[in-house]
Amino acid sequence: MDGDIQNIKKWVVFYPIYINSKKTIAEGRRINISKACENPTYAEIYDCCSHLKLPCAIESEKSYPRDFMQRGRVRVQLKREDGSLYNPAISSRKQLMLHVAELVPRHPGRTKKQEPASTSTAGPSKSGKGGKKKR
Repeated sequence: MDGDIQNIKKWVVFYPIYINSKKTIAEGRRINISKACENPTYAEIYDCCSHLKLPCAIESEKSYPRDFMQRGRVRVQLKREDGSLYNPAISSRKQLMLHVAELVPRHPGRTKKQEPASTSTAGPSKSGKGGKKKR
């Protein structure tokens, strides 16, 4: 068991903030805002890494140092012990972030959450201009 823990410590750390389009670069986002996704969770990132056939592990008790209120991170192994890649399309952390950010919006749990929100906006809404009236 201790051997597995030592191996996991060498894996790449992936916080959800790295691909969050709502965060700035100063707050921890690491990819272009046009390629980032909105409010990803560590569970969605874990599912996407599994879909990409990469060994990964969830560390739900860990938090990002700059935003300690958001819990969870994912450890991902990109290379085998002999140095060969698990997925030839992903050779670096940056490529991993871009691929995962592309997959998260299509995550099954995310598409179900967004559908009811879009249908509920068809309710009554105010029309007309707002603001101060001129005297």
